[in-house]
Amino acid sequence: MHTSDSSPSGENAAVSTASTLTDPIALAAAAAAYIAEHTGVESHDIALVLGSGWGEAAELIGETTATLNATDIPGFSAPAVQGHVGTVRSVLTTAGKRALVLGARTHFYEGKGVRAVVHGVRTAAACGAGTLVLTNGCGGLNEAWTPGTPVLIRDHINLTAASPLEGATFVDLTDLYSARLRAVAHEVDPGLDEGVYAQFTGPHYETPAEVQYAKRIGADLVGMSTALEAIAARHAGMEVFGISLVTNLAAGISPDPLSHAEVLAAGQAAGPRISRLLADIIARL
Repeated sequence: MHTSDSSPSGENAAVSTASTLTDPIALAAAAAAYIAEHTGVESHDIALVLGSGWGEAAELIGETTATLNATDIPGFSAPAVQGHVGTVRSVLTTAGKRALVLGARTHFYEGKGVRAVVHGVRTAAACGAGTLVLTNGCGGLNEAWTPGTPVLIRDHINLTAASPLEGATFVDLTDLYSARLRAVAHEVDPGLDEGVYAQFTGPHYETPAEVQYAKRIGADLVGMSTALEAIAARHAGMEVFGISLVTNLAAGISPDPLSHAEVLAAGQAAGPRISRLLADIIARL
């Protein structure tokens, strides 16, 4: 007697799994489903990517109700940079909103591809977050910005020669970094400066000639993150807020050689102050 079986065959299931792994949007949806299940939070309002120096903000924005190991979430991997944490947190903010704090950031220089770089952002969007807060530690081109200075990002220059968008996907970036959210930040601290951030590929620091090139084309800040994530966020329909911590003067402007230890030290010194600033901004979003 012949019977029909409506359940997927092993071959079809394998094809479905392979499709999820190769489709970045499907992979983000799978990650979001895992986060919802294991945090008990169906939807988040805000997402934060905390770069060098900004980690303490996670403790100040509200109550952490769940902490997940990033490596357990589909598509995420452990951070490769000292100073970053390998967790994803669900936080109930003091304003009663739900924030997803992404401590596991993948950098372009890790060689995992642009999809991996923006997976956290796409996952946050799939989790329902309508606002994305991007932070970083960076080199400053303005000598008035001493190490420890926070600077709002008003625009960026993508020098990676890559994009998280594939195919005929045309997205307007005219107002990528939200003027509304920058205005909120100025309400918290009217003395905040604004600047243009240039993302290089890294992991080597820029040469003095590259720094001068960046300055001549309009950059005020140089680093190795943020721009690709911001593009993916705009594509996903998120409102983007970016803020940098100047951890050092860029090569050729600073009289001293650059080192990651210097970046970490500047971030640690400024951490309590800038984390309080960010928490106060988040409370108004």
